[in-house]
Amino acid sequence: MNRTFTIRQLTKEFTVTARTLRFYEDEGLIAPERRGQTRIYSVRDRARIILILRGRRLGFSLAEIREYLDLYDQNLNVRQLQHARRKFEERIVAFERQKADIDVAISELKRSIAEVDQRLAAAPGKASTPREAVAAA
Repeated sequence: MNRTFTIRQLTKEFTVTARTLRFYEDEGLIAPERRGQTRIYSVRDRARIILILRGRRLGFSLAEIREYLDLYDQNLNVRQLQHARRKFEERIVAFERQKADIDVAISELKRSIAEVDQRLAAAPGKASTPREAVAAA
């Protein structure tokens, strides 16, 4: 028996809106069967939704996700697999760059907080803790 899903079941399972699923359909990423106005999603559609959402979470564009999905629809050859691997490596490099930038920003913010705390401690009429000073302001 082929399992099918309604749009409501998939929106609940993946905590996405029906509009999101319709958008993915409009973009050609999924192709649910139609029975009148009702969309009937297959196991294949559900699997593709999982891959789409994973790709979005990892920061891939819809075009890149489409390429990735196409790999699952074909008999894969070495060139296609190498292309997919290269895309994944590029994403890792981008995330590592973002992580380094975030680490620098966090360090700068912590340093700024320490400077503010020092100035608050030295200020005349200071509150006894930095939080009290903020509350008094």
